[in-house]
Amino acid sequence: MTRECAVLLPGVCAALADPRQPGLDDTCLEKLLDWFRSLTWFDPTVELLQDNPCLTELITSVLALPDPSPSILSFTLQLAGILASSESRFQHLQQEKLLGRLFGQEGPRGGAAWEDASVRSAWVKGVHSMVHHQPALHLLCSTGGMDVIFALQGDPSLFVASAASQLLVHMLTFSLESEIPKSLSAKDSDWPACAQMIVKHIEESLQSSSASHIEQSLKLLSSLFGSFFGNCYAAWTEVLWLDIAKQIESFLLEETVQAQPLLANLLLNVARSPVFCDTEGSFWTLVTSALEHLTPVQAGPLAVGLLKLCKCPQDVRIQALTVLLQPMDCILRAASQPLEYAGLLDESVSDPVTVESLLSSKSSCAGLLCQTLAHLEKLLALKHLRVDLPCVSLLHSLMTILQFCSGFLSPASPLGSTISRNLINCFRVQKSALDVLAALSEKKDCDTLLGSLFDVLLAYLQSPNTSPTVLKKTFQATSKWLVHLQKLSCSNSQWQQTEKILEDVFVVLQKRLCSPCWEVRDSSLEFLTAMVKCLRDQKEFRQCLLSSEVLRLTENLLEDPESYVRASAVTAVGHLAFITCFAPESPGTGNQFSKENTVAKLQEILSTDSEGFPRRAVITIFTTWVREGCTGQLEDTEQFVSGVIQTVEHDLDWEVRLGGLELVEVFCSQTLCQLSHCPYAPVSSAVTSSTPQNELLQVFCRAKLFGFLFRSLCDCDKPVGQRACDMLIGLRGHFYPMSTLENPQEIEDSPAGRGIAWLQRMLRQGSLAQNFPTDGGDGVDFQDPESMMLALGAIDLLELHDELNKSSDHVEESPQSLLQDILATVGTIEDNEVDCY
Repeated sequence: MTRECAVLLPGVCAALADPRQPGLDDTCLEKLLDWFRSLTWFDPTVELLQDNPCLTELITSVLALPDPSPSILSFTLQLAGILASSESRFQHLQQEKLLGRLFGQEGPRGGAAWEDASVRSAWVKGVHSMVHHQPALHLLCSTGGMDVIFALQGDPSLFVASAASQLLVHMLTFSLESEIPKSLSAKDSDWPACAQMIVKHIEESLQSSSASHIEQSLKLLSSLFGSFFGNCYAAWTEVLWLDIAKQIESFLLEETVQAQPLLANLLLNVARSPVFCDTEGSFWTLVTSALEHLTPVQAGPLAVGLLKLCKCPQDVRIQALTVLLQPMDCILRAASQPLEYAGLLDESVSDPVTVESLLSSKSSCAGLLCQTLAHLEKLLALKHLRVDLPCVSLLHSLMTILQFCSGFLSPASPLGSTISRNLINCFRVQKSALDVLAALSEKKDCDTLLGSLFDVLLAYLQSPNTSPTVLKKTFQATSKWLVHLQKLSCSNSQWQQTEKILEDVFVVLQKRLCSPCWEVRDSSLEFLTAMVKCLRDQKEFRQCLLSSEVLRLTENLLEDPESYVRASAVTAVGHLAFITCFAPESPGTGNQFSKENTVAKLQEILSTDSEGFPRRAVITIFTTWVREGCTGQLEDTEQFVSGVIQTVEHDLDWEVRLGGLELVEVFCSQTLCQLSHCPYAPVSSAVTSSTPQNELLQVFCRAKLFGFLFRSLCDCDKPVGQRACDMLIGLRGHFYPMSTLENPQEIEDSPAGRGIAWLQRMLRQGSLAQNFPTDGGDGVDFQDPESMMLALGAIDLLELHDELNKSSDHVEESPQSLLQDILATVGTIEDNEVDCY
């Protein structure tokens, strides 16, 4: 603690304990507690209390108040717990007889203040902070504190109940860590005293007739197995599991027990323990029973969790997959004529009638399918899935769901008709199914259904009933499958099928680009961009694109009234330029789509568009062009970048200015590569200098990069200044080995040196942006290579870096400022308006 804070602290403590003072803002009290946490974290000694007796006086004064406010009492409970977190400070507070009066029977837990949830919550938090040594544990066990914590598990306040459960987990794990010698195992020793109390409470609660007690214990067990037992004390996992396994099994078989939904999470957390690596054993038999007896909605999370485990037995893994596939199997069977399609599964885990009844109900049909589809999407995202997914049948089922939702399929069976009625125009099922459909494009063996699949996708793209959000998902799935189709057609010469599908897609796209709904126009442009990124090198795609009206319509949307659409149009036009302008064999598409015309249109948007989104899109596209080497030889790129940053540096949107810095960074990287004769970069014809460093400096100065970078250091938006500083430090690292940096005092005698010294002062004041220097006088010539070399070597960029990375309110955030704010506030009658960090 600093001397200044030590001087202020007694006044703050006195004000907090004074009942005549108005209550402090809770934010101030929380920040004060944060400060004490940091103080005690680094220093476990008793000196904090000995050097600052006002802290114990504060606790004593609050305890002496006949009716302390809940906020001050809560603060005191938490403060005492924080202070008592080390054994030496705990003993000091015990000698003052304070901890028993706070956390024991004579404390607030027996009075009227206990009715306030904030006091109960503070009591739990205080105990949690305190229990980091044996004496604190013994204090709680000997003063009835454990019964209080058990009762608070069922507190009406969810915050208190959750905190009590977390505290019990902490106490049990700490008890095992601190009371059992490392040489002993669970088989050699009984539970330690505190742990035994908790385990006994769990066992009794599980056997009680109270549903709430059973639920609390199951939640506590899930937390225990999930947080601690999976790591260090695996043997204790087995001991605890053997104590409760029979009871858990009985819950599975009793369908009336309300706790069944909690069992899936509990079993999954137990399954993660290294104890149950063996494929044999009663535990996995119980897991199998759970998959069979839990409802499909309850079993789904357990099934997907098991499939993610490395050590799950293969037969359990197959059973878990079967649980997830049962609703998809039911969909297929419901949609098919008898014997036309066998479905997904040879046999079911649970009674298929259960799934059929859920899908037949309007209230549960969509929920079950959305949950199932979300789980399947997670599985498809895994790189190594240890079971084989029946991808063809799954794809068939997804297409059936989408046809049910859109009304494109008339099922023959009564069950199919019922499910179809439940799903018609169900947007959330459509979106979930399309997500899984997109994920399946990465899998093999689905090629036989490609024709039918694109029929379904195109029907959605064409239908006026497709909602904008579903249409967006359809576009995303279509682009994924077009890439798959393109790879397939390259390998087996299915050119005709590919060409027909692309033609149909472009016909739909032309229509959607003219939609009156801006979300549809926006999604259409995003789809076009995605296709160009993936397929621009494919001949069939380029031919279909150039023979359609898509280019013209896209360019028209650069003037769309909606800024989001204009931004997406900028991105689309920028990527289309790789086909229309930058490709070696760029087709003769007319002057409208020439490189010069495209650049001019985007530069006009960058300098004149009233909204930030289109301007951000332009700077991103320009950066992409430079990175891809599309802006010509070095001289052309230099002029291009120079013109862009002169526009960008005056932009009011900080993200556009930040984008300008990224453009400069890419340009610098490309130039360094070229002028250093990187074997992978084309060398410009202008590179004739025998000194690459001189040439580099000249290029950067001519492009006016240094003026842009130094001015950005003082940008009013910190991310811009931070990025500019990082870039200047990077450039300095290229031009200067660390041992050869300039001495600022030695260079001040020259005219350039005086300018650099002035520049350093301006940067320290953060005023360069307002007083940007011009040539002459004390100014700096940012286009003079010699001056910029001096600037890079002499200016303390690391000092600027540290300043820029400080929090903007680092002074106001200090503990001293907090204590001053509190003292300034107490004594006022009005509401607290302290500017507390």
